[in-house]
Amino acid sequence: MNHEIQCQYFSQEDLLGAGCLDVRMAMEAAEQAMVSFAEGDVLFPEKIVQIFDEGTQERINCLPATFKSKKVCGVKWVSVFPPNPVKYGVQNLSAVIILSEIERGFPLAFMEGTLCSNVRVGTMGAIAAKHLARPDSESIGFIGAGEQAKMHLIAMKTVLPSLKTCKVAAKEAAEEEQFVREMSPILPDVEITGTNSDLAAATSDADVIVTATSAQAPLLKAAWMKPGAFYSHVGGWEDEYAVAKQCDKIVCDDWETVKHRTQTLSRMYKDGELADDDVHGNMIELISGAKPGRESAEERTYFNAVGLAYVDVAIAWAMYERAKEAGVGRPLVIQEKMIFEHAELKDWVRL
Repeated sequence: MNHEIQCQYFSQEDLLGAGCLDVRMAMEAAEQAMVSFAEGDVLFPEKIVQIFDEGTQERINCLPATFKSKKVCGVKWVSVFPPNPVKYGVQNLSAVIILSEIERGFPLAFMEGTLCSNVRVGTMGAIAAKHLARPDSESIGFIGAGEQAKMHLIAMKTVLPSLKTCKVAAKEAAEEEQFVREMSPILPDVEITGTNSDLAAATSDADVIVTATSAQAPLLKAAWMKPGAFYSHVGGWEDEYAVAKQCDKIVCDDWETVKHRTQTLSRMYKDGELADDDVHGNMIELISGAKPGRESAEERTYFNAVGLAYVDVAIAWAMYERAKEAGVGRPLVIQEKMIFEHAELKDWVRL
């Protein structure tokens, strides 16, 4: 009997080449995942968090999820090391994803996961924008110029094709220049400019505001959020409490999860500044139509996503299917035989 076990290995370049940086594909996968979760089709255990430095929040997390009807289980192994860019000149987030079938329990794929993780963040912002932003939005402003900000711009342009201008503010002018240099060829019909670290200039007149930083400080001021603006909050504590307090609708990917974390809304809840009834609802309620999204042009709207790993697994599965169809990747042999079937075992055993 053949006891070989192999799966398919996909690098980031394999996935990109197969067309997996597709926000519409990811949105469809994410929306269906949230519906499946609401229907009880998803096993979603608590994530395992290993924090190595409380001050910098350097950590590695293990996040599993299973889709019973698809008979697929996945896990994202993600590291977040905020000091990396300054300390080593490398990215602060990296991830890998393993997908397994649940009939025999064997792995199907070992995938680079940073792309999927960043796509998921942008995708959730895009789904929120579809329901909460003005559909005629023309301007977007960023505080933060990293990978998740860049992915958010692609995602927002996908769901809000009317976007014409983008302003970005970062700690250093060089970060803004890199953002402009990398994003302008991808979105040639959007005028992208830096603000020389002027946060107010980036956000004050924006129809859409995105904060995507590793900061733990109230960077975004309520006075900068004009009537009718939509705000997508990506990081931890990035805005003053008054931002949420002036918003007509606050929506989360999952409020029960959000309020136990360390984001602005979580801090407000713990400080008694925000109650359950102040939150309009969860994303699934907008997707299903149980609750309305934007109802007037003047509403200020606020979206906060803590990150739901089952959505990462769903997007990873969609990427896996597209990459497999494109014929990219390479076989990764896990084992050729069972341990005691190796004739050479007598020479390999150490007693």
